[in-house]
Amino acid sequence: MKTVRFGVIGLGLMGREFGSAAARWCHLTGMNVRPEIVAVCDVNSDLLRWFEANFPTIALATTDYRELLALETVDAVYCAVPHNLHERLYTDIIAAGKHLMGEKPFGIDKPANDAIMRCVAEHPGVFVRCTSHFPFFPPMQRLGRMIEDRAFGQIIEVNAGFLHASDLDPDKPINWKRMVEINGEYGCMGDLGMHPCHVPFRAGWWPRTVRAVLSNIMKHRPDKQGNLVPCNTWDNATLLCDAVDPATGEPFPMTLRMQRVSPGDTDTWYFEVKGTRGAGRWSATNPRRLDLLEYSGGEQAWQRIDMGWQPAFPGITGGIFEFGFTDAVQQLWAAFLYELTEGKPKSRFAGCVTPEEVAYSHRLFTAALRSHAEGTTETV
Repeated sequence: MKTVRFGVIGLGLMGREFGSAAARWCHLTGMNVRPEIVAVCDVNSDLLRWFEANFPTIALATTDYRELLALETVDAVYCAVPHNLHERLYTDIIAAGKHLMGEKPFGIDKPANDAIMRCVAEHPGVFVRCTSHFPFFPPMQRLGRMIEDRAFGQIIEVNAGFLHASDLDPDKPINWKRMVEINGEYGCMGDLGMHPCHVPFRAGWWPRTVRAVLSNIMKHRPDKQGNLVPCNTWDNATLLCDAVDPATGEPFPMTLRMQRVSPGDTDTWYFEVKGTRGAGRWSATNPRRLDLLEYSGGEQAWQRIDMGWQPAFPGITGGIFEFGFTDAVQQLWAAFLYELTEGKPKSRFAGCVTPEEVAYSHRLFTAALRSHAEGTTETV
């Protein structure tokens, strides 16, 4: 089995999720490649200890990412750092010849993303992808295959979103994702937006125009000392887009919603597609359930399918059991390593976000900022 040796820069929540996925790689079957973590980096030295305690393969634990990039034994890097660091770190990683899995949004703003894209173009031998987990849930994989097979007919409408309610608590302390200078002016769009964009973009449903409504609901939050400080990022965003069905050339409306203040939601991904021959919908609220409607004339009735562990990359779990977030993370990494070694994704909707797709999200979010500021419909 081929081994890809990883360095991890940024050892917070998602850095540890990658570590967990790598540690239980034997869970997957049929893979001819595996990750091995050989170096880790974080400016917070306390975060190094968990990795050092659990991964004897680590040869370097450092607070200076340049030391990690200098290691010839590092083939690829997972970089999970705040948005304001993306441009410098991502370009340094790519220029060092390391394959990169980066966190969205690949730059704090469009100029930063443009710089990253130029670096990607200058290093065609470096494999670069962006994270997005929710298409790897089995119902979403099935919907992806149906989109590819044009099972829904002419597209009438598409709706997708990522919602949670943790910011509904006004006493939740402020963190970097609520600071414009670190998170960026996109606010929740930069933090959450690639998730609802992933499947529509992969389907070829590129927004041509956008009318956006953005909301800053919690304008102040306590800092670590309990003092109220300004919280000036967008909490919620609703984007009404005009897209085109590539199979027919016909336009249709598409809504994309990203919300940090959505009462009752706990990391709720959802996706819905309606067409002339059928419809499909899925929500992480009930991750096993897939709703499908097939229409050929006469009565219309939704059918409910309870899907088990049926992911893109098979594993040891029985098909009757539940698929969860940690499974989606491991499937994401399987997709990254599969495409890195095979030169193409396993299937159209079993691939990670490409640099081109994430660059289009910057066009969309920049247009959304203009739209909200001017009260206009903007060209993407």
